[in-house]
Amino acid sequence: MRYTEPDPPQTRLTETTEERLRRENRELKQQLEELRSPAHPPRNLWHPSAITIWAIFLGATVVVVVAFFAGYIPLQKRRAVVFGEAQEEQQALPRVEVVKVGRSTRQSGLQLPGNIQPITEAPILARADGYVERRMVDIGDRVRAGQPLAQIDAPELTDQVTQAKATVRQAQAALEQATANVQQGRTDMELARVMAQRSRQLVAKGVVSRQDDDQSQAQYNAKVAALQSLEKAIDFQRANIAAAQSNVARLEKMESYCLVQAPFDGVITLRNVDVGALVNSGSTLLFRIAQTSTLRTYINVPQTYASSIRPGQPAVLTVSNVPGRQFMGQVARSASALDPSSRTLLVEVHVPNADSVLLPGMYAQVELRSVRADPPLLVPSDAMIVRADGAQVAVVRADQTVHLQKIEVGRDYGDRLEVLNGLSEGDTIISNPGDVAREGIKVEVLPAAASGK
Repeated sequence: MRYTEPDPPQTRLTETTEERLRRENRELKQQLEELRSPAHPPRNLWHPSAITIWAIFLGATVVVVVAFFAGYIPLQKRRAVVFGEAQEEQQALPRVEVVKVGRSTRQSGLQLPGNIQPITEAPILARADGYVERRMVDIGDRVRAGQPLAQIDAPELTDQVTQAKATVRQAQAALEQATANVQQGRTDMELARVMAQRSRQLVAKGVVSRQDDDQSQAQYNAKVAALQSLEKAIDFQRANIAAAQSNVARLEKMESYCLVQAPFDGVITLRNVDVGALVNSGSTLLFRIAQTSTLRTYINVPQTYASSIRPGQPAVLTVSNVPGRQFMGQVARSASALDPSSRTLLVEVHVPNADSVLLPGMYAQVELRSVRADPPLLVPSDAMIVRADGAQVAVVRADQTVHLQKIEVGRDYGDRLEVLNGLSEGDTIISNPGDVAREGIKVEVLPAAASGK
């Protein structure tokens, strides 16, 4: 091989890229020709012996074997362990927590909202036209039955009473005159009777003519008719007196309404007038009074529980502004018919309120308590499975297989549910089935108590 000195720096600087490539190509051709020439054999070629070749082969074989045992076999062992664990996990039965189905307590409670109202409430309206002369009570005052509430000044009504009493006196005077007329008429009739009787006797003796006797008889009959007329006039005057006295009583009753009184024991909840206000009979609202010693609460019971409501059934009221206290009451009556729009039964509950803690208009929670002859079954709420074909629970049979049983749900207590149909007391169900619940799958039963629940 011929050595070629490199070009001077000045030459490299002036040499272009194309020229440099051409020069290198020529040099490579020269070197290739020298290698092909037999006059110049290659120098420093290595010719290993057979022992060296076998030694190299054995060394490579040892390296490969050591690498195999150091990497592949542990990897296979790990794969076998993972595969075995996966198979064991697939073949192992799923563990589920189960509970026994039991019955609810005989005591039943149904909570419903209600509005507290007075047992009796009435508006007090004016029955006389006039002006309010005095007002004796105000809102919040407790009053007794018959206690004066206000005084109305009605001078026109007073004048009517005076005129009616004068009419009564006139009728009485007319009655007295009619009575005197009757007495006079009786005297005249008696005289006419005596003269008619005497005339009849004298006609029989021939002393008096028959014409005179007829006149005497006619006078007597006229006196009798006049007496009967006078007696009827007395009855008429008595009727006038009765009418006049009735009018006086009516006006006096109206006059008594000028003093407004409480119709029953209670509290004044509204005062609508003050002194000097003009009031009209039958239209002006003066006060509103409510009886609060006993209060009533109306609740709407759903159709599902309507048949269990009975008069006298105990009820417990609670109100938010009196925490921790319960007010005992009882069902007084019900509507005995459901509201067709809401399908609920209107129920009235009476609650004693002797200490006046409860106020009309309060919002309350009413719990109706009753004793059930056949308490329903209870299951945890988490045990229910809701699917397209309805509510179900996962029942674990004696052979540890799962059966999805349809149920009819009753009352919902939040953490528990009443089951009306589909289960029997003592059945074993999965407390929280999740995705494990499939028809016919075998499971390993774990009681809920064992899991610390």
